[in-house]
Amino acid sequence: MAKKQFKTESKRLMDLMINSIYTNKEIFLRELISNASDAIDKLYYKSLTDEKVKVNKKDFLINISIDKDNRSLTISDNGIGMTKEELENNLGTIAKSGSLDFKEENEHKKNIDIIGQFGVGFYSAFMVASNIKVTSKAYGSDEAYIW
Repeated sequence: MAKKQFKTESKRLMDLMINSIYTNKEIFLRELISNASDAIDKLYYKSLTDEKVKVNKKDFLINISIDKDNRSLTISDNGIGMTKEELENNLGTIAKSGSLDFKEENEHKKNIDIIGQFGVGFYSAFMVASNIKVTSKAYGSDEAYIW
């Protein structure tokens, strides 16, 4: 995937938005864990509605690993993942929420409870990091993408 960078105006807008929405820098961790939880919920829901999707609820996990030497934090999950297009649409557009889209697509069904519906949680990580890399592979796909 080609490397994409925010335009200067977008960077300023993002800084303003992030600093007005979030007052505590540590909130980014809650937001990223919420995103991982939503990815797991989406795959679990898919397993309940599509008999071809075979997953065991006990196998779902969110892992947080710290690399002190490189000053990096990695949050990973084994949820539904995203395609190249979903990465670009959901992460490349501020306030675009794949979780909200998922909830709206399934609004006629009961018990759909997704956390991240505002599309800004991912951007909270920019309060503490100058470089963020998202690697994702959609469930059932053989290809992974980096955004």
